[in-house]
Amino acid sequence: MSRHDEVGIDNISDSTYSPQMREEDKPLVWLHGEIKTPPLSRAARIEAGILLRRLQRGEMLTLPSSRPMPLIGRRCHELRIRDEDSTWRVFYRIDTDAIVIGEVLRKKTEQTPENVIDLCRRRFRQYDTVLRDKERT
Repeated sequence: MSRHDEVGIDNISDSTYSPQMREEDKPLVWLHGEIKTPPLSRAARIEAGILLRRLQRGEMLTLPSSRPMPLIGRRCHELRIRDEDSTWRVFYRIDTDAIVIGEVLRKKTEQTPENVIDLCRRRFRQYDTVLRDKERT
């Protein structure tokens, strides 16, 4: 059992634990956001699922699929998913035992808005606090 299970995270996607998931795959921990159709097209949703599965299996993704987001924090990145008429971003962090999703949003500007960066920082920090507190008890 991973430390994420011990926290009782109950918003992990059911498909995260599909029969295709291997014992050594990292679970997805969803702090916020979801990937579904609509608003994403079916093709964009499938692409997001494939990229997330690759992350779960330990693959380090690079541009154009993903890029580091050091402004958010260490081990933080954004998935870049092109859709029919827009681009989606999935902000995530690679932990030793999970892929932690901090936000999913439709990209509307060239640069990531400062409030989104701050929000992701805060969510990851709160998540770390919950894990630390749980480990102490």
